[in-house]
Amino acid sequence: MGNHRADRRGPRRRSEATPPAAAPVLTAGGGRRKANRHTGSRGPLFRGLPSLPVLVGLAALSASVGGAVTVSDSGLGGPENHRLVAANALSGASGQSSSDALRGRSTLSRDSRRDALADAADADLVAEAEAMTKRRDAALARFAQLAEKQSKKIEDNRWVLPLSPSITTAEFGDYGLWASYHTGLDFNGVDGQSIMAIAAGTVTSVGYDGSYGNKTVVTLEDGTEIWYCHQSSFSVSEGDTVAPGEVIGAVGSTGNVTGSHLHVEVRPGGGDPVDPYAAFLVHGVTP
Repeated sequence: MGNHRADRRGPRRRSEATPPAAAPVLTAGGGRRKANRHTGSRGPLFRGLPSLPVLVGLAALSASVGGAVTVSDSGLGGPENHRLVAANALSGASGQSSSDALRGRSTLSRDSRRDALADAADADLVAEAEAMTKRRDAALARFAQLAEKQSKKIEDNRWVLPLSPSITTAEFGDYGLWASYHTGLDFNGVDGQSIMAIAAGTVTSVGYDGSYGNKTVVTLEDGTEIWYCHQSSFSVSEGDTVAPGEVIGAVGSTGNVTGSHLHVEVRPGGGDPVDPYAAFLVHGVTP
């Protein structure tokens, strides 16, 4: 027997890229070979695919760029279908569920009604303020008219002194040359000096009256008579109306006198005389 030379080459290495063929398995029945299912790890092709959570993350990322992604797989979305909503990259708008949209419309509707009610209330307040302003202006106008009328009445009824300067020489109630007592207030004056009406009224008498000499009687609105006595001349006639300060005659010495002066009497209602000094004070004038 000759010498057999052993093959010096080592065993051939199996390629890692090609898995070894599965050994045939003989079945008991027909002698056909049935390949065993590969139970080893998956090859590089499957190892390169991302896992399921990564796929879901990629889907959400895609939704943030292109819109909304709906995940209905119970394995991905849970037992119920969920809607993943992301902002649209082009419009900037966010997706919204139907219930959110209804709540938004309801909120807008309430806000619109509230704004409308507020506007109506503001309009009513403005109208009421304008009406109040008009009523106030009308009331102020009426008040101004009444005030002007009253002011004119006060001006017409004011009293002034009959002579200027004013110097009294005999007062009401004095005793002396008179029959009983003095019935008026005497003002010192010189012949021809102007006599002014003490208050507004109507001239009811002009003429000579015994011891009073030349006398002018002016009746006021309330019926009070004012007598101006011992005049040297007259400047008014019966029926004339005179205002306070208007000249009605001149100082003289007619009648029962001892010198030139003006005798003034005040007779309320044309009756008995009262103290002229007190009457002047009541009307704000101090003789």
